[in-house]
Formats: sequence, C-alpha cells, structure tokens
Amino acid sequence: MKKYQVNFNEAVFLLITLLLMIGTSIIGFGIPAHVAILLAIGYLLLFAVYKRFSWDFVHDALIEGVTSGIIPMLIFILIGALISVWIAVGTIPTIMVLGFSFLSVKFFMPTVFIVCGIVGGAVGSSFTTISTIGIAFLGMGSLIGVDPALTTGAIVSGAFLGNSISPLSDTVNLAAAISEVDLFEHLKNTYKTAIPAAILSFGYFLVMGVRYDGALDSTGIHAIVNTLNANFSISFVELIPLAILFVCAWKKIPAIPTLLLSICASLILLFFTTNHFSFVETADIIQNGFVAHTGNTQVDELLSRGGIQSMMWSVSLIILALALGGLLVKMEIIECLLQRFETAINSRQKLIFITMMSSIGINVLIGEQYLSIILPGKSFINKFKEKKVPLTMLSRSLNDAGSVVNPLIPWGVSGVFISGTLGIATINYLPYAVFCYALPLVSFFVTIMSKKKTEK
Repeated sequence: MKKYQVNFNEAVFLLITLLLMIGTSIIGFGIPAHVAILLAIGYLLLFAVYKRFSWDFVHDALIEGVTSGIIPMLIFILIGALISVWIAVGTIPTIMVLGFSFLSVKFFMPTVFIVCGIVGGAVGSSFTTISTIGIAFLGMGSLIGVDPALTTGAIVSGAFLGNSISPLSDTVNLAAAISEVDLFEHLKNTYKTAIPAAILSFGYFLVMGVRYDGALDSTGIHAIVNTLNANFSISFVELIPLAILFVCAWKKIPAIPTLLLSICASLILLFFTTNHFSFVETADIIQNGFVAHTGNTQVDELLSRGGIQSMMWSVSLIILALALGGLLVKMEIIECLLQRFETAINSRQKLIFITMMSSIGINVLIGEQYLSIILPGKSFINKFKEKKVPLTMLSRSLNDAGSVVNPLIPWGVSGVFISGTLGIATINYLPYAVFCYALPLVSFFVTIMSKKKTEK
C-alpha cells in the first residue's frame, strides 16, 4: 500500500474539521461562502506548515487546482454576456411571450421540468439550459405567482436530467472515458436509472403544480405580454441566437465558440432590429448587464440581469473552491482516504456504493464536478476489473453521483453558477431540485436490488 505524507487519521480529522468549519460558517453564522472557503484554505495552509510542505509545493497545488477551472470560468463569463444581449435583442422576452401563449398554470411545473430536460439533452449543457430557457421560465413563474425557488428546482432538475443523458454532455463523455467504456454503451446503462428518476421527478412536479391550479390571472398576463411587446422586439427572428445553440450542439461544436457565435448573432440582430443602443451602450450591456425600463416593476426586475460583471461573484468563489480542492488533491488527502476504502470492498454492491459515496463526498469537499468523476474513477477502475464488475457500472455510478449532485452544494461550481445566474440561493432551491436526489437514490436502489455478488 502506498505511503502518504498525510496519514489516514490526519486525513479524516482534516476533512471532518473542514466540513464543520465550512458548514457552520455558511449555515450556522450566515458568513459568505467566499469567506468560509478562504478560512478553510488558511486552515489547510497551517496544516501544510505543520507537515513541513514547502511553499513551492503549496504554490503548485493552488495553481493546479485553479487551472482546472479556467475553461468553466471563461464559459461563465461568456454566458453572462450572452444573457444580457439575449435580453436586449429580444430573445428571452420572445421565449416568454411564446410561453405565455400556451401556458397552463396547473401543468407549469412539469412543463418546466420536461422542456429543460429536452433542451439540456439537445445542447448537452445544463449551464446553457439554465441561463437561457431557465431564465425565461423563472420570469414566467414569478409573474404567475409560483414560488421562484420551486421553479428553480424544476429548471435545475430538468437541466441536469438532460445533461445526464446527452451524448453531447462533457460530464457524460468524461465518465465514459475515465471508465474506458464506449459512450453509447455508457448511455444505454445510464438510462436504467435516469428514466425512473425522471419519472419520479415528473410526478413530484405534477403534484406540486396542482397547488397553483386556477391561480392564473389572465388580465395580469395580458398586461405583461403587452409590456414585453411594447418594449422589446418580439418575433421568430429573435430566436435565431437560440437556434444557433441547437445547430452548434448538433454539429458538436465546443461550448466557447458556440457561445461566441450566439453572442455575435445577437449583436448583429440588435444592430438591424433596433436603434436604441449605441456602440458604447452595447458594450456597457455586455459588461454590466441589461437594465430594463419598461415601467412594469415585475418585468424590470426579471429582465435586468446578465453581463460579465454578474458572473464575477461566481468566478471568485470558484477560484477559492478550486484552490481548496487543489490543496486537498496535491497533499493526497483525498487519495489517502479512497485507498483505505479498498480494504472494505468484498462485493459488487459495496464497490459501487463506495464509488458513488466517494463522488458525492468529493462534490461536498471540493465542489468540482469534474474531479468528482475523475478521482473515484481513477481510484476504483482497477478494483472493478479485479472483481470482474462491468465497467459500465463504474461509468454509471460516476455519472449518477458526480455532476448531478454538484448543484446541491452552495460552494460547488454548479451551485454557485445557478445562484448567480437565477438569483436564487442554493439553500432555497435545494429542497425542490428533486432529480438531483432521485438519480443517486435510484442508482443506490438498483445496486441494492442486484443479486449477483462479485467474485472474491
């Protein structure tokens, strides 16, 4: 067994105290997550001094941790710009108007879940779904009196359903690659848990939607639609930037060029369809976000958002969380714990259970969805081979307990993005993001029900 500079008892003590420190700070005292994570980094640095790690070692750990998040952070910045120009050109207002035309309050919640699932599956990105269709649905829900936290829960559930079953999803491809299985074999196995979890989630939102039956005020909706028509360019032309996302997804074009193409198309449309914005004003919208002045307080509040600066809160928290994760990984604290688990594995069920719990634990400790797939995948793949457990079981376990849990963590990359984009705190939408609970629970259930034991 490999010998680590940090022993097992020290690793357990560190992780327990880190969790207590972060949890008590954020939940108990209401301290901002940035400060809580910064305190945790300081605590780990003191431990590094105690263990006599060199500063060069610590420096490299911080750099390696943050480097893994450069692309996601750049995507966040582009999404901030995308949101603001989509509102300015009329894309999001058009989606809202079209949505109101066939809206049924009773079926609003399941509709949000299903549509976000379809869009998420088509584009292969939960973040893109949340920041585009999600914003439109959040606005519609707020205007008809639905609890924004509940709507956000349906948006998140649908977006991560789509992300979990899409061949275009980066996390799906990562889980398959780490597990050394064919992508479509992985997806075929994933559907066995994703579909039951989706059915359970749909049933939940169907029941929750009944509470709002009859609450639709048609007069108020007409007033909102009139406000949108009077202040924004509303037509199918404004849906071209959305269509570009789907075409790029179909062509498997990466996220960054896709977002840039959609932003450029929006700016071209803005130039031809409206004379309201000068070059300087357009640049300000991209940087600081769109500010609506429609005279309708609700509409102004919902459509005053976006911009590069709107993502800086999220980006700064992600930098801190990844720096913390870099220290935990470089000091081999996580690897030390995972290796100890290997001695307790004597059945298929235990192997899968420990793999999934490792993914969930890394989400909680580090807040990074890619590491929640990579670290357990690398740690346990040889054990799966040794026990002759199909590697598709490994890829499904990583998929079901990896990225889908990340939006439930306030300091996780997804949790930070969602709260920053939709303006709903993670702790508020967390009870309603039922798919994020249902998928790992269904996966656990399928594992428990499996009769076949692993060869010892």
